[in-house]
Amino acid sequence: MQSLMLGLLAAVLWGLHDFTIRRVAARTDAAALYLVVLGFGAVLLAPLAASSGGWRDFTPALLAFCAFTGLIYALGVYALYRAFIIGPVRLVAPICGAFPLLSVGFAVARGQAAGPVVWLASFAVLAGIAVVAQGENSETKGTARAAILWSIIAALGFAVSFELLHQAAEMAADLPVTLIARCAGFIGVLLWVILQRIDLKPALAIWPTLLMMGALDVGGMVAVTMAGGFARPEFASVASSCFGLVTILLAWRFLREPLTRLQALGAGVVFAGIAVLGLV
Repeated sequence: MQSLMLGLLAAVLWGLHDFTIRRVAARTDAAALYLVVLGFGAVLLAPLAASSGGWRDFTPALLAFCAFTGLIYALGVYALYRAFIIGPVRLVAPICGAFPLLSVGFAVARGQAAGPVVWLASFAVLAGIAVVAQGENSETKGTARAAILWSIIAALGFAVSFELLHQAAEMAADLPVTLIARCAGFIGVLLWVILQRIDLKPALAIWPTLLMMGALDVGGMVAVTMAGGFARPEFASVASSCFGLVTILLAWRFLREPLTRLQALGAGVVFAGIAVLGLV
């Protein structure tokens, strides 16, 4: 139950975070936006992590493991930003939120048996995504393809990084694990910004909004990481994947993004399939 509640909390926080991305996406580059969000999140998290204890559990190998996890997570969120910048929420959110389907695939590849319910739920997720994608008109097909590609990269990044975060949380304290991962992600994105000579001024001009996004993002990451200390941590990953549903509803209500009944049905099928995967 604790893992499920932590996952639902993460879903709400990330849903608000992603809705805000859509509102500020056109103002600057995705890497610049996420660099500032990462930095603010690390600053907010640092005092809590420093006073939480558990730092003595970290070996050089575990530090490297957490840093690698942070880079994978940063890649996933950067891809999420790119997807939201170029594609509609109703298309991007279900694909990004389908990362538990990838987790099931990883488990099957490791030799874990998958019953008919798992395969049926997996098919429902894929079918729902196809329905949402087919709802795009011909004028936006090219943009939709690019958004789908970035969304798939984001889902891969989330599936891998959440699995690694749970493993790290079993070996060390939650908050230090999250802080190390976040700092590594910040360094990775910073190097990219420097190499690409991306201008940070437009992002810094909206720093209050990005500060709020940093708090929402790190809050969701901490919630999912904390689930590693409870029974069935995978429930947190599955529940948190419903952040896309929160984002879709907010974009429809406040940004007036169109959502046909068929697309709404497709999105509902996706998240229903994800919920079933979390219960088997």
